[in-house]
Amino acid sequence: MSNRAFGPFDAMLHHLVMRRWRKIAAAADDLGLDRLRRVRLRALELRQVTDRLLYVSNGRLALPLIGSNAFSKPLHSDWSWRPELWRGPIFPPGQAAVESKTGFGDEVKIFHDCRISELTVRQLRNTHEDDLAPYGLRMDVFQFDGSFLSLVVDLPESAMRALGRKHLIRMNAVVETEKPLEIFARLNIQHGPNTEQMVRELPLSDRELSVDFDLAYTKLNEKRVERAWVDLIFEGPEMNQVMLRDVNFSRRPRAEV
Repeated sequence: MSNRAFGPFDAMLHHLVMRRWRKIAAAADDLGLDRLRRVRLRALELRQVTDRLLYVSNGRLALPLIGSNAFSKPLHSDWSWRPELWRGPIFPPGQAAVESKTGFGDEVKIFHDCRISELTVRQLRNTHEDDLAPYGLRMDVFQFDGSFLSLVVDLPESAMRALGRKHLIRMNAVVETEKPLEIFARLNIQHGPNTEQMVRELPLSDRELSVDFDLAYTKLNEKRVERAWVDLIFEGPEMNQVMLRDVNFSRRPRAEV
């Protein structure tokens, strides 16, 4: 957009528009119903535009910077990645009564077997001074009549390049819960018709945590690796709020002995 749009003429036009809307707002109690309906429709159209502008500007102007892929990585890491959900804004940013297999961005999905969903999920902007991820994900779980709840993160194709049994894959997370909760991380790697699985319990004694998956303990066929994903499994999530301030991954070769 040209800088002329923010010059003296724009300031004068903005002043006139604001003065007009102040007069309309002051006279709203006395307007006829037909005219009030027309005015309300115009106000709603204006609010849609301003709400979108505020959503984008608040996100871009806050810290940490949108798109940041900065986080602590182990020495000699040859791959690292923060999913889109924690890196930049998604739209819509949230949903109530979330159904199973609902996607949030292109890489994250929610799975559950509830008959009636009382699960609310929303992406929020991180603003704590120690936050590294631009965004976080909040899940509010009320009544829960299912047997499982999981958040599935699909790892990108870059994670599979030259992946072998010599590698360790690390997941870092920053987790806050309203009350104690067991959370497990399960790494799945599909190679040909087979899928290797490794499960780790997240040590929630600390807000910032890490778990490692050592591929030496798998039967991975390195020549047939097709895809990989991580399930975050929440045990007994009823009447709880879970805030995932950050989730990121890295890969490093095992030290030679």
